[in-house]
Amino acid sequence: MAKERVILDVNVWISGLLWTGTPNRLIQAAEDGDLTLVTTPAIVEEIRGAFARPKFAARITALNTSMGELMESLLSIVEVIQDPRIEAVISQDPDDDKILACAVAAGAGSIVSGDHHLLALKRYSGIPIVTPKQFWDAWAKRPE
Repeated sequence: MAKERVILDVNVWISGLLWTGTPNRLIQAAEDGDLTLVTTPAIVEEIRGAFARPKFAARITALNTSMGELMESLLSIVEVIQDPRIEAVISQDPDDDKILACAVAAGAGSIVSGDHHLLALKRYSGIPIVTPKQFWDAWAKRPE
């Protein structure tokens, strides 16, 4: 069975790399080779920028890691595709458009996000947009 290609929104990456919980389990599944996580250079830069925010400094220190190590960990488990052409879809948060464009370009089976702008769409170009819990619950029930 082919591994599902999944796009994680920036908020899911941050949660998954800094805390335990469902986003972390998704990243662990990719580390174990059970999921294919796909991203683009623009999304990687947005994640890097998020890690640089002062509000995450204490958590990164508490984990005895660094932003560089977190980014290295992320890059070791993702497939990076070229930045696709981005169409304006979400006027309230244009940064979300790069997630949608990545999903289409990657032929993703799902977009996983905690962002209400994305979740409100429910689907984009036939690709479901779901929370980490919704994805995990459905994915965990799949036939092997």
